[in-house]
Amino acid sequence: MAGTTEPLRIAPVTLTGRFVRLEPLTLDHVDALAKIAVDPTLWTWFTTRLNERAALVAYVSDALAAQRDGSALPFVTVLVATGEVIGSTRFMNISARDGRLEIGSTWLAPRHQRTVANTEAKYLMLRHAFETLGATRVELKTHALNVKSRTAIERLGTQFEGIHRKHMLQPDGSRRDTAWYSILDDEWPAVKTRLESMLR
Repeated sequence: MAGTTEPLRIAPVTLTGRFVRLEPLTLDHVDALAKIAVDPTLWTWFTTRLNERAALVAYVSDALAAQRDGSALPFVTVLVATGEVIGSTRFMNISARDGRLEIGSTWLAPRHQRTVANTEAKYLMLRHAFETLGATRVELKTHALNVKSRTAIERLGTQFEGIHRKHMLQPDGSRRDTAWYSILDDEWPAVKTRLESMLR
């Protein structure tokens, strides 16, 4: 379906791999996510803080509202082996007409960061975006100073597109510069091969 001119048809879906399963996010997941979100180190680079339950409820509610209007598709990340909820991610800033979406709002329990869990979750989302939805372009972005996140994004085989200066407001009132990356439909076969090799 790569390169299709048809609008993206977004609908809740469960994406299952060997190590992680991405399930549609609901308010029923708040308690499990709250156990992870209490760690303040998760929010160093985020434009929001979710280490209080009320903030997490609002975050999930906003994600579900965006899902209803077609601009997002949020997930919880679950370990296949244990059923443990270890984080959240989503398709966001969806432009169905343009065949464009972003993978973002990704956060994982610290012990699962830089592990196969994140790599496989990205693989499942990219495969769904390009092979099922028919996306033309998938975007990823992060704080320009977040070296850990930028390294993880670059490991996927993305193309760096530049820095948007003073792009987003941080909770402390500072302005963040944002680093932008993308993968295009005609780049996906090579990226897919790379990721499958990494997952082996």
